[in-house]
Amino acid sequence: MDIVTRLRAAGCVFAEDEAELLTAAASSPEDLESMVDRRVSGLPLEQIVGWAEFCGLRIAVEPGVFVPRRRTEFLVEQASALVSPGGVVVDLCCGTGAIGVATVAGMSEFSLYAADIDPAAVRCARRNVEPVGGQVFEGDLYDALPPEIRGRVDVLVVNAPYVPTDDIGMMPPEARDHEARVALDGGSDGLEVHRRVAADASAWLKPGGHVLIETSVRQAASTQRLLADAGLTTRVEHSEEVDGTVAIGRRAVSFGDDADQSVRRGRS
Repeated sequence: MDIVTRLRAAGCVFAEDEAELLTAAASSPEDLESMVDRRVSGLPLEQIVGWAEFCGLRIAVEPGVFVPRRRTEFLVEQASALVSPGGVVVDLCCGTGAIGVATVAGMSEFSLYAADIDPAAVRCARRNVEPVGGQVFEGDLYDALPPEIRGRVDVLVVNAPYVPTDDIGMMPPEARDHEARVALDGGSDGLEVHRRVAADASAWLKPGGHVLIETSVRQAASTQRLLADAGLTTRVEHSEEVDGTVAIGRRAVSFGDDADQSVRRGRS
């Protein structure tokens, strides 16, 4: 049985494309056979070949680490429109670090910080983030970040786990069996981590800074409400094309802020 037939029989929708990728990545016929066996058993293609394409970039992926999804490219699109050259970008719950790297792609000046609680994700993210000049930290949400960027963040991008605990069993085997549970489980209603992110976001954002949280259509209003309850001006954006949904919060600019003072000086 040839590779394409085996992959198709295993339920791989894009069997021909996957066969080409596996063949290109294999170092020998024996290696290819092993890779095909792993794919047929349900291991994510990206974890087998060691990379995923995301926003036109090749992102390193390691076993057990959350694979960046195409719908998350919409989060990057929204974030990129809000960050200016020289801005401070934080990728929280970073996984591979793909979101942060893609957000600053094409920018010549930026400060990029990424953080995750999972040591495997941190190790993988360093392979993607450090080559572009960013830093990766291990820890629980904001606790992982260097204190000197508190109140200075322009754009905070977050793809925190938002699958309700009871729904994880209904996820594709590729995710539920081969990605870290901590990257999937959002608690009883899927919003456990969103609550924590929203509650402290304003303290880390600079005046006028934005937090962007990937969510689902079903949960979008709830995620937006969490941001509003934290004192942020909010909106929700959605892409039908990739089925991506993002809740966005903005920290207000007050008359006492340096940014506002700069504007007023420019008018005087």
